[in-house]
Amino acid sequence: MLDLFGNQQPEFLYKQLDWVSNFGGLDRELPDSITQNLNPAFEIRAYQIEAFARFIRCYNDSFPGKSIPLHLLFNMATGSGKTLIMAGLILYLYEKGYSNFLFFVNSTNIIRKTQDNFLRPLTSKYLFNKEIYIGGKRVALMEVKNFEGVNENDINICFTTIQQLHTDMTTEKENALTYENFEGKQIVLLADEAHHMNVSTRRSRTQQELFESWENTVEGIFKSNEKNLLLEFTATHDYENSEMVEKYRDKVIYRYDLINFRNDKFSKDIEIVQSDFSLQDRILQAIILNQYKQQVAGKYNIQLKPVILFKAQKTIAQSKENKADFHEMIDRLTAGQIDRIRGSEVEIVQRAFRFFDERDISSEELVRRLKSDFQERYCLSVNDESEKDTNQILVNTLEDLDNPIRAIFAVQKLNEGWDVLNLFDIVRCYETRDTRFNRPGKTTISEAQLIGRGARYFPFILTGNDDDTIQSENSDKFKRKFDAGLDHELRVLEELHYHSVNDSRYISEIRTALVEQGIIDEAVVKREVKLKDTFKETDLYKYGVVWLNERRERGYHNVNSFNDLANLSVKNKPHEHIIRTGAGGTTTVMENEETGSTQNMESREVRLVDIERNIVQSAIARNPFFKFASLKQYFPQLTSMYEFRTSEDYLGGLSINFRGDFSQLKANRSEKLDACCDLLGKIETEFRKQITDYEGSTDFHEKHIHTVFTDKTLKFSADNPRIGPDSEAFEEHFVRKKSWFAFNGLYGTGEERGLLDLLDSWIRDSREIYEDIYLLRNERHFAIYNFSDGRAFEPDFVLFLREVNGKSIIYQLFIEPKGQHLENQDRWKEDFLKDIQSKCESKILTENNKYRVIGVGCFYNKERRDEFRNTLNEVLEEARRM
Repeated sequence: MLDLFGNQQPEFLYKQLDWVSNFGGLDRELPDSITQNLNPAFEIRAYQIEAFARFIRCYNDSFPGKSIPLHLLFNMATGSGKTLIMAGLILYLYEKGYSNFLFFVNSTNIIRKTQDNFLRPLTSKYLFNKEIYIGGKRVALMEVKNFEGVNENDINICFTTIQQLHTDMTTEKENALTYENFEGKQIVLLADEAHHMNVSTRRSRTQQELFESWENTVEGIFKSNEKNLLLEFTATHDYENSEMVEKYRDKVIYRYDLINFRNDKFSKDIEIVQSDFSLQDRILQAIILNQYKQQVAGKYNIQLKPVILFKAQKTIAQSKENKADFHEMIDRLTAGQIDRIRGSEVEIVQRAFRFFDERDISSEELVRRLKSDFQERYCLSVNDESEKDTNQILVNTLEDLDNPIRAIFAVQKLNEGWDVLNLFDIVRCYETRDTRFNRPGKTTISEAQLIGRGARYFPFILTGNDDDTIQSENSDKFKRKFDAGLDHELRVLEELHYHSVNDSRYISEIRTALVEQGIIDEAVVKREVKLKDTFKETDLYKYGVVWLNERRERGYHNVNSFNDLANLSVKNKPHEHIIRTGAGGTTTVMENEETGSTQNMESREVRLVDIERNIVQSAIARNPFFKFASLKQYFPQLTSMYEFRTSEDYLGGLSINFRGDFSQLKANRSEKLDACCDLLGKIETEFRKQITDYEGSTDFHEKHIHTVFTDKTLKFSADNPRIGPDSEAFEEHFVRKKSWFAFNGLYGTGEERGLLDLLDSWIRDSREIYEDIYLLRNERHFAIYNFSDGRAFEPDFVLFLREVNGKSIIYQLFIEPKGQHLENQDRWKEDFLKDIQSKCESKILTENNKYRVIGVGCFYNKERRDEFRNTLNEVLEEARRM
């Protein structure tokens, strides 16, 4: 079998697509059917866009090894949003002509959760927009038992377990799915937790057992129509089994493992809290820490109800005993018991008590709060089937603020399919170990997998502009923000604490299992970066300021027309529409037989106000973007839909250029309606590309340097090149010796070290012009915000200079090194640095000094070394002339 590039050695499909993606071969501009119909509350992340782009490429294009019907597998980490991918693919495939979708999984728990995600608009995790419009038509989502007599204009979804599907297909039963039910229909099969389906592939079975297997049942449905699709989703695909490798070599479309998910900062970090306390005191320590997280969130106006899970070892009886003992402990809790935990040597617990003391939360007050928050009615047992069914809604809505549950007691029922973001602590309520051949045993591996599921990140953004925080952009909402600020209070909201007895052998085993699962790094290295004492003695540090702008909501109060909001192509050139006639939509225009050119068509420009009013109104009604309430958001001065339809400032100023045979156009209402719908769709598309909810202010405000730039503790994996031998040597022999570099260390990339080397040369050549030269590394100390859309940008360096001629002018320059391979995707940052020169007031007066804020509008890298130096000189020369 050849791969995409004609190589003889067979390669996994996802690896071939990795190559295509890395070299710009994927179109990441998603169709409107996906972007406009998913719930806007769920931001589509970069890796999810990648998954969609890969599917669209493979669905539409042929590639060596592509088999029909098409069977693909998405191997994506727990918590990465596989269900959102399914929802988006349902929308895209409906647009492509599919209306029947069969969703199956091995667990009824996951069925119920997915039904909420797909069908219940009032639930917090509903994945679709309130109204779905595809091709200008409103589309309904319908749950069906089978596909007989369904409305093909709806999206019809049948939910079942793999076990029930097998039973239905092999046993005659009223209203059940049968093989005949699939004949003549195009079906999309969606298999969640797909690793459960491959029974026959992974085990040796007799032919009769193979025929009756779940896998064979699915194969029978899938291959009943060559236009069917089988899309599998799993977090735990088996790459070791040779039969699985061969079966899925040309089917795994995307591999986004937990380690990728974690390294991209989409998960909590895992911290193991090991203690010599008794089980009861370990539990008390855990709920105190859980309470600390709630209080920290409240301090920063983050609405959070942190949940804690108490994990029993093997039996439901053990879990029930844990719950009973817990309530007895809470009932009898005293301040003396709280004070006993104050003696804990665990650093995070010490930090929690310092926080409580600073806010005058005494031990007595902690007792009161813990008794209130962890009373019995706020604690849930999820063990046997009756409890599970009764409590399903509570379990699936734990993040909702009106859901009071703070503690979960369980054995195994939550091991798969549990989707919760506000789980912050897991307590292991037993002390036994499970090993095999000096390796983590089955139970320990299961514990590691549970930790992985609990590590889903709780999204939050920072509000306000506190001196010690960075206001986060929307895209940071779902990502860790304090990997470069481990000492920040909010870092605790980015950690999941696993509470265990202090058993060195068990801790080693669980760490090994967590590393193997990709949940933690094999080794973690912490490094401190501190401001040099000599810099702290400078006037710049003591009295100087750094000028920063703010992100703010975009205001539309001055918008009075299309021209004020977006640059629409249809304002400059009429929308083109080729006339078609006949029920089949056959064109009436004779194209040039040799070239297919339509240049000789007759054309006529028709103003929108000259088209029948009811036709234009019908086109507007078909597109929810043009509802009056939506338009008022962007055009506050708009008084009515009549004004929007007729005014020169809006639709009344637009025209459609019809081309073709005009003999039947006057009577052809559907043709004019299509033209109007196309025009409105084009306007919407261009609007959405240009309209943003935020903008960066063009006026800058001052913050004292000594409050912005502080000492920090950084965390790296042991193999991170930023702390490798080259970095250590550069720090020892260069950074510490340069008085102009404010920090005692630089844990940076090769590009950053190259920049410092260039600046060292530039500073020697510039001593006659500038003095008081200081360069500060921005380790998430501050952000500035793109003028056009408010995106946060944390330039790696800021350079301060003062002229030697006695003028009190301080130049502040934002500088960004960037590897050549990242230049294109971060081009907006370079453009923003250039915009600082032209769009903001670059000369700022204070009582004692003048400041000039400068963006060096050229990335530094070794390929652009000379260009960067020239740009640096040019922007400073221009600033000095001002």
